[in-house]
Amino acid sequence: MSKATFNPTKFNQSGNTPFASILEKRISRRDVMVRGGSGMAALGLMGSFGLTGCSGDNNNGETQSFAEALNFSPIPGSKTDAVAVADGYTAQVLAPWGTPLNRMANEWQDDGSNTSIDQENAVGMHHDGMHFFPIEGSSTDGLLVMNHEYIDRLALHSDAEISANGTTSRTDTPISAEYVRKQINAHGVSVVRVKLEGDQWVVVEGDEHNRRFTGASEMDLSGPLSGSAVTPYSLDGTKARGTLNNCGNGYTPWGTYLTCEENWPGYFYVEDGKASDDQARIGLSSGAWYNWYVMAGDATEVNGEFTRFNVTPTGASETEDYRNEANGHGYIVEIDPYNPNSTPVKRTAMGRFRHEGVAFGKLVEGQPISFYSGHDARFEYIYKFVSDALWDPADANSSDRLATGAKYMDEGTLYVARFDVEGNGAWLPLTMDSPTLDGQTLGDHFDSLAAIILNTAGAADFVGATPMDRPEWTAVDPVTGTVYLTLTNNTRRTEETNAANPRLDNAFGHIVRWDDDEEGDTFVWDIFVFGSAEKEVVKDEEGNITGFGAAIDADVNRSGLTDMTQFASPDGLVFDPRGIMWIQTDNGAEEVAAYTNDQMIAVIPSQLKTEGDDYETITAENQAELKRFFVGPNGCEVTGLAYTPDYTSFFVNIQHPGNWPYSSDAAQETPDGVSVRPRSTTVVIRKVDGGTIGA
Repeated sequence: MSKATFNPTKFNQSGNTPFASILEKRISRRDVMVRGGSGMAALGLMGSFGLTGCSGDNNNGETQSFAEALNFSPIPGSKTDAVAVADGYTAQVLAPWGTPLNRMANEWQDDGSNTSIDQENAVGMHHDGMHFFPIEGSSTDGLLVMNHEYIDRLALHSDAEISANGTTSRTDTPISAEYVRKQINAHGVSVVRVKLEGDQWVVVEGDEHNRRFTGASEMDLSGPLSGSAVTPYSLDGTKARGTLNNCGNGYTPWGTYLTCEENWPGYFYVEDGKASDDQARIGLSSGAWYNWYVMAGDATEVNGEFTRFNVTPTGASETEDYRNEANGHGYIVEIDPYNPNSTPVKRTAMGRFRHEGVAFGKLVEGQPISFYSGHDARFEYIYKFVSDALWDPADANSSDRLATGAKYMDEGTLYVARFDVEGNGAWLPLTMDSPTLDGQTLGDHFDSLAAIILNTAGAADFVGATPMDRPEWTAVDPVTGTVYLTLTNNTRRTEETNAANPRLDNAFGHIVRWDDDEEGDTFVWDIFVFGSAEKEVVKDEEGNITGFGAAIDADVNRSGLTDMTQFASPDGLVFDPRGIMWIQTDNGAEEVAAYTNDQMIAVIPSQLKTEGDDYETITAENQAELKRFFVGPNGCEVTGLAYTPDYTSFFVNIQHPGNWPYSSDAAQETPDGVSVRPRSTTVVIRKVDGGTIGA
């Protein structure tokens, strides 16, 4: 999630009991995830995984070994125009923004002069979520699929274009159709064939698998909302154009990529007072970020390519204007990277909101698949989609991957989470007969399941879901099946404090975790770790930070973090199959930012156990189990993580760096006095001795 593009307006006006108030009642029991002394293992979640460090079955039924310890020494914070990585590791720049994918694209130019056609055929801007899909199981050859969240206008365009635009603010005033097309084409997703040649990874330019999905690419709509996006372009309402603000991601057991549309409402304009209920609830307004709609009517416009970003009703019906254009956005999008002729599908049954990542739960043959996703906005909710279809391990080897996706992601039930006191919670179904807080049902407020899905957040308001502190990425521990989710911060909490979050303007965030019961309608939960700085900052009379002072109060630093473990705004979250959890940050707290740039920290949650075999949270006594592995360059967000099957190469994305990269060596600092056009990029981390990373 980008700090630069997030709309802080609070759209949730439900008044539902906030997570902060619930957590206040729960905090005294947060040390161990125990219910009646039984612990998580009593929930039957260990399955065939056995004890940590032993062999077990991963989600695809393959035998694996779990990590027992991290094998690197943690590093201090870093504040340079370079990455820092643990000793014994190297960091290489790979596939930066603008890298050509085929012969339609010219080489990237450092003066911003590349065209919209170049951008349509080159790696997009502001890398984010990512996954590695091996070719025939290889760890040296595969498809790197990555999201591109948003754009930096000053880097994307030439100085002449910016000068002609007349503004350097984020709110844009488009100057030509070409100008807008270049921005649209910088969004979306890239599929990139990469290979290891010697000790360097390279992009295979011109490979048939290389593809770009942009803000204009045609996509299919499936599930309850198929047919709802009737526009002059799609008269049957089954097609959507483009995918926007692609932030977190996921993948499926059958080998497809899931990209998540996060802050997409900011791309559409609706005249004040003309927004429908679902548009107003999700945040569409007259304050469109890039104002692409103002190029409507340009002599070169094709099929309403700019007009569609104005969703104000102007015609006699939906076939005469683009009032329904936004109905095609806000979903989890499935992409088959292995089939270069396939069309992405927006899986609408999984909910329409600001998706920030998605992860499937532990797979059990003959049982449904659960997918978990958070709505990244302050005071918003956590969701679960449960398939009607029961998991068949044979589908892991499906040759028609999108058909398999339809099987598990087009039919099912969407739930929203309510976090109750004493560490318990409930999954509330969003169906027509679901009871609402006013004594009615959702069927009394909506005329169809499609209407519920269209206004997912509004339906969640009615049933009494728990507003959270910006739910971001979800990840599932392969050892225990426990689901973890980052709550990155909530700097708009100004009305109350509580024992769990006693700070007003809370910029530190935390990570919540839970386990569903066997029936799947309730869960138990606790807080795994609270982000915090170790010390307060000291400022001069002008407000400039000059150093560090007293220790942060223990009521704030609840996990007892030190300078070697402090972090703020946990965002990206990934478990590798060995059970190592990698936490990435998008820092929003000056106390941590003064010490270090955004970072990536590792920990093995399943190794934190009490004598009674219960699973611990992070405390002052065990906080050293968190180990800082990687730090990004100045100005960046560290986000997105992928790895080869043998764990010898890790891919990490660097988004919106300030003055970097200077060379192909990601750890080489940009020299003093040298300015480079910043490029978001993937960094490949490898061990000097060629061994496995992390454990």
